[in-house]
Amino acid sequence: MTRIGRNEPCPCGSGRKYKQCCLQRHRESPAASPMQRLKISLLSEIGKIQDVARHQVETVRELGVFILFADKDGNAWLLEITESDAVQLARAGQPLEVPVNENPDTIEINWSHTFTIGDRNLLLKSYADGRETCLQRVPTRRINAVIRRIRGKYSPDQLNRVHLERPEAAA
Repeated sequence: MTRIGRNEPCPCGSGRKYKQCCLQRHRESPAASPMQRLKISLLSEIGKIQDVARHQVETVRELGVFILFADKDGNAWLLEITESDAVQLARAGQPLEVPVNENPDTIEINWSHTFTIGDRNLLLKSYADGRETCLQRVPTRRINAVIRRIRGKYSPDQLNRVHLERPEAAA
């Protein structure tokens, strides 16, 4: 992990200097386990990407197997690359409710879509009704680059262990 200079632009994408934006929040973060840091980071990154979407700034971020992005129309999405799941985080600059449930051992996300990424668009398929939507103003090249980087960083075995099997409901 690299150090961020106090006078450098804040990595959250706000356009402000780090010392005037997220520095204090990072200083106040208590020591946490790797799993706790991932949870804190995921919720923190979701909040940051929603803020970027409010300002309609195109941004792509990587966090483990997650990709968070905002487009110039103020829409933001969370993607998970191992099973191509997606959920919308902001629409037209307005943050949406975050469907994340945490406990000490896991992060559970209520995914609403699956995704397929093309050269210039992102195809979404709704879990609820199977309806397909094509997003065209999405930074697909940057997202593809992040997907390749994640797949190069983790072994297939590591990526397969991301998901826990759900126990079958008792009859």
